[in-house]
Amino acid sequence: MTDTGTPTDIAALDAARDRIRSAHLKPAGERPASTARGLHHTALVSSDVERTVRFYQDVLGFPLTELIENRDYPGSSHFFFDIGNGNLLAFFDFPGLDVGPYAEVLGGLHHMAISVEPQRWDELVARLAEAGVDHEVHSGVSVYFRDPDGARIELIADPLGEMYGQHVL
Repeated sequence: MTDTGTPTDIAALDAARDRIRSAHLKPAGERPASTARGLHHTALVSSDVERTVRFYQDVLGFPLTELIENRDYPGSSHFFFDIGNGNLLAFFDFPGLDVGPYAEVLGGLHHMAISVEPQRWDELVARLAEAGVDHEVHSGVSVYFRDPDGARIELIADPLGEMYGQHVL
């Protein structure tokens, strides 16, 4: 069922995935190289800069690397956390604007999956529990939780390019 109560045709959705996969998914050896060289940063919105820093740096262990004024909105902060492999997680705050609470919307963030070493994963799950952060462990390698502003985050212990034992890269 959909949110509107309309039955979902699972067989039709499976067929659509099969059609898209057949038309667009090339075997690994036949794919061209990506034109990108990596994710520079993903930017989320923060309602409280210090609370966000305490959560991402102190609970999750992602070092704060920079805190500057946002060039697009005077008074706003743009700040960055190191999430490994040269990748950054960034945030903006927008003081004086009522941006409202976090919401999953079409085209918006559903969740962000951040890879961590398996031994770190266990430590981070314990840190979430110690900090009183509601979380859900899935498949023994993923933990899902919400950050202080409601964004859904996943920490996954699978190697980069794999998900639950399946190569996705």
